[in-house]
Amino acid sequence: MAFVEPVSLSARGITLLPLSLEHEDGLRAAAADGELWNIRVTSVPEPENTRKYIEDALAMRETGNRFAFCVTDTATGKVLGTSSYHDILPAVKRVEIGWTWYAKSVQRTHVNTTAKLLLLTHAFEVLGCHVVGWRTDNFNFASQAAIERLGAKKDGVIRGHALRRDGSIRDTVMYSLRSGEWPEVKTHLLYLLGKPRA
Repeated sequence: MAFVEPVSLSARGITLLPLSLEHEDGLRAAAADGELWNIRVTSVPEPENTRKYIEDALAMRETGNRFAFCVTDTATGKVLGTSSYHDILPAVKRVEIGWTWYAKSVQRTHVNTTAKLLLLTHAFEVLGCHVVGWRTDNFNFASQAAIERLGAKKDGVIRGHALRRDGSIRDTVMYSLRSGEWPEVKTHLLYLLGKPRA
């Protein structure tokens, strides 16, 4: 039995479904909303590579290393983006959350906070994880700010860690959240979601 089993997660008008090939058109449209593939420090696929992106995610699911979700609007089924558990380590009960991106029109809304609340709740309260981690490009300042807003702690920087899509070598900023920190972070995320947005 896999550590992460297929599951759908829903709250506040957002549903996370196991990513599948039937989401190809919706994911392509979400990426086109803002031409996100042109952002140097993200993993968003070019339109013609959307199917391969999903196939790669499904192959990684088979090996137990990644479980990708399609983030959708519950009422309409519209695809808003994607997020994944990855670097899944059952022996130490650790997952990371990443491969996350959203259509430009839903960025800076409740979507990302809601999706992270769902993923963190499932990781800590269902999977029994001791640690949830994140990693991001050292130049992806928006991602770093979003991770820090969640309440994660910065672990450090791995220098010369990975290739960017343009072939340059990036440093990777690592973050984590421990299970003992989760109750306070959960309370904070619920508070953020309950606040009126400016």
